[in-house]
Amino acid sequence: ELCGCEPLAETARTAMAAGSAPGWALGVLGVVYLFLKLDFISCSQEIYGAMNGNVTFYVSKFQPSTEIIWKKEKNKVVEWDTQSGLEAFQSFKDRVYLDIGSGNLTITRLTKSDEGLYELESPGVRNKSEFHLKVIAPPPSPSTFCSLSDDGNITLTCEIMEAGYDIDGNLLQYSWECPPTVQCHRGLSPSEAYVLKKSDLSQNVQCIVSNPLFRTSASISLSTCVPEDNTRHRYVLFAILPAVICGLLFLKCM
Repeated sequence: ELCGCEPLAETARTAMAAGSAPGWALGVLGVVYLFLKLDFISCSQEIYGAMNGNVTFYVSKFQPSTEIIWKKEKNKVVEWDTQSGLEAFQSFKDRVYLDIGSGNLTITRLTKSDEGLYELESPGVRNKSEFHLKVIAPPPSPSTFCSLSDDGNITLTCEIMEAGYDIDGNLLQYSWECPPTVQCHRGLSPSEAYVLKKSDLSQNVQCIVSNPLFRTSASISLSTCVPEDNTRHRYVLFAILPAVICGLLFLKCM
């Protein structure tokens, strides 16, 4: 939750510049108490909504009123009063529900164009209620790649390759899940991971991509990252070789 406290900060700076340390400290505390007591501090909440889904802005400390107006970037979304009733505007027609008892606003069938700053104006609310809406789509399944370094270690990479997907780098999070027998380390970026060559290369490693509302994943088999003679075939050869040697010795002794 983000609080817009610029007026309070400016008043505090003025108090600090006006007198001695004990004096301005008491002054700052007094200003803070005054602002909290009178509900002058306005707070903005960051809200995430799913693409094509619904979202509700919940209002705190709302008192039943004769008028409620919700705005997006200063443009009216919905308006209600005891005389004219309810009216929705522009693209929000048939997509909004206003609870006149609580002031809560619900928007349905969300699109990217719904993103922005929403504000409630009503005599029934003391604090300034603002909501920053971000509309998020589920990320597509990522693609995984691997490469083998000269020292035998493996570099794993996880990427979203689907064309047209709106990637918000600040919201996407990458993580890796490795079995206990695989030694994984984070790479230069969150979408990379390193696997040590002494790991069990018969296992799978999973890449997870998530945002505040959704999570998707993809796995990669480590055996596909190394030449065949370095994996299963090598172990099969090691298992057969002693039996071959014993057989040759047995034939020689006959």
